[in-house]
Amino acid sequence: MKKVLIISSSPRHNSNSYLLCKEFERGALEAGHSVELVRLADKKINYCIGCYACSKLGHCFQNDDMNELALKMQEADVIVLASPVYFYSMSGQLKVFIDRLVQNYTKIHADIYLLITAWDSDVENLQSTLEAIRGCTRDCFEDCQEKGCIVVGGVNQAGDIKGRKELLQAYNMGKNV
Repeated sequence: MKKVLIISSSPRHNSNSYLLCKEFERGALEAGHSVELVRLADKKINYCIGCYACSKLGHCFQNDDMNELALKMQEADVIVLASPVYFYSMSGQLKVFIDRLVQNYTKIHADIYLLITAWDSDVENLQSTLEAIRGCTRDCFEDCQEKGCIVVGGVNQAGDIKGRKELLQAYNMGKNV
């Protein structure tokens, strides 16, 4: 049994990226894994102020939800990062979350999955978003491998993704972690 941590960064309830997360979660649960789905919109996460106190303390001095999430990242075997695309980059919520990982990014050792949704139907235009996220997952996380990525274009309103094949892909990814 693997510990799966899914981070949904959309501020909208039942957003398209969140629905992908739910399908990934369903597949992983059916496969017998331990799964936690976290909505960043439900958490209090302050901005990183670049003081590097975390390098001395082993955790951030800020008393918010990030220290708990940072520990969950260290304990996870599988990490899923999901984001809608805003102006050809990840959501601000995910960016703030990633910035706050400076306290422990070298201690994260997990398989990585990325779930991206966007209004733009040309998924080639979304490569900059993937590369921004991979700047963390590929270049900073040591001993982590990206095991899967789903990029869905042409979805704007919450629920537009319903009936799309990518939901089944997310389910299958979760089932096969």
